[in-house]
Amino acid sequence: MKLGTLCYIEKNNQYLMLHRTKKQNDMHRGRYVGLGGKFETGESPEDCVVREVFEESGLHIKNPQLRGILTFPGFFKQEDWYVFLFVATEFTGEMQPCEEGKLVWVDKNKLNELPMHGGDRYFLKWLDEHKGIFSAKYIYEHGVFKDYQLTVYE
Repeated sequence: MKLGTLCYIEKNNQYLMLHRTKKQNDMHRGRYVGLGGKFETGESPEDCVVREVFEESGLHIKNPQLRGILTFPGFFKQEDWYVFLFVATEFTGEMQPCEEGKLVWVDKNKLNELPMHGGDRYFLKWLDEHKGIFSAKYIYEHGVFKDYQLTVYE
């Protein structure tokens, strides 16, 4: 089981997205994703998301809001992933180049035009539709999105 975080930084009705283009053998290669990554020893979800956002962007997020818990059984190389999904609207610092790809601000109404994992389109929509926290289980087969199960806690 792998633990990770994912953060969508929001400003002016846009999300900061990472177009993953630089790493070889990257399960996200060519796709747009939020910022985040794997937990380090002893980290809380909040510790992890703050560190990962800073490492990938140079931005210091404040008060990240937990919005979802995402479960991806057998997502990549048959590994189960559990991901804590955050949104941040408060940040400081200057954006720096990312070693994993290009950082771009994308209008929220243009997200569906981007290449991304099939399941991402759902939770990005739920961030606007639901005020509380949600839990979702995503089913992928050989990298192809098949289905989801959603529970919403309003």
